[in-house]
Amino acid sequence: MTAAVTISGVGHHLPVRVEDNATLCQGLDVSPEWIVEKTGITQRHIAEPEESAADYAVEAGRRALAMAGVDADEVDLIIACTFSGDYVFPPLSARVQRDLRATNAHVFDVQANCTGFVTGLTIAADRMKADPAVRHALVIGVEFLSRYIDRRDVNTAIYLADGAGAAVLSRAADPEDGIRSSAFHTDSSNFESVRMRGGGSSFPLQGRTFDPAVDLMEMNGIATWKQAITHLPKVVRRACEKSGIELSTVDFLIFHQANLRLIEYLVRKLGFDLSRTYTNVERIGNTGSASLAIAMSEAVQRGLVKNGDLVVLAAVGAGFTFGASVWRWQLPAAERS
Repeated sequence: MTAAVTISGVGHHLPVRVEDNATLCQGLDVSPEWIVEKTGITQRHIAEPEESAADYAVEAGRRALAMAGVDADEVDLIIACTFSGDYVFPPLSARVQRDLRATNAHVFDVQANCTGFVTGLTIAADRMKADPAVRHALVIGVEFLSRYIDRRDVNTAIYLADGAGAAVLSRAADPEDGIRSSAFHTDSSNFESVRMRGGGSSFPLQGRTFDPAVDLMEMNGIATWKQAITHLPKVVRRACEKSGIELSTVDFLIFHQANLRLIEYLVRKLGFDLSRTYTNVERIGNTGSASLAIAMSEAVQRGLVKNGDLVVLAAVGAGFTFGASVWRWQLPAAERS
């Protein structure tokens, strides 16, 4: 058994409907220009009422499997990373398994908020390294965040959107390829800064009417910014140290797409320029645990990530949690295309 695990295919799926800042600002007391100044976001993708998170997860998964050249019945593990799945339970990953007809796959969901995709990739790679019976893993980040926000709340509406991204993990022949290491950190001192309480066991739905103050997302953007600039660079550096590489040798970085201004700041703080990263938050919005997966899929499609590159994936999520992983990129499908 080889200990190397690499990403062999990627894919994503976005809503057709696009909401620009001018449309959004009809219900907000801010201007389109103010949103761009603060976030870099000019538009966001919003799912239609009849669409579901599981639908998007399945489509992104299909596209990733097609790129990898892997049949669904060869997948032995499916991890769905989400905090806005179709139901409280059963897990969204079970629906994905059913609709893809991946009958051999063990499934579970990961709820690590916007750090979910980095977390899911690491869990899947660790599982494959520990068990030679796991041939391929499918990791999906998916969110339908438009369903959980008040469109009149400037703290959430200007950012949050919908979409799904996926990656197939397969074994690599060269032990230097694929995932090299991951690093994680949690600072729970600002636990209440980004939250949605309604429906949880401390705020059950029974016996009360809908209350937007409790039943929709709340977000403190300043607290998120401070947490991200304090801890995310440290986690990136630690992941590089664990990989035995210098940060300066990293070829490409892909971040959770929370805020373009935040990404610009982080890239500079790490000693890089924007040519070493890829962003889509300006036209897609913040799609939570799907955002890094979608950005990675688009970067691969555009040829920005090349075989042999050292690539860092990094994210920050509510809680606050931070995660980064280092990969020596080797996409087998790229050799066939």
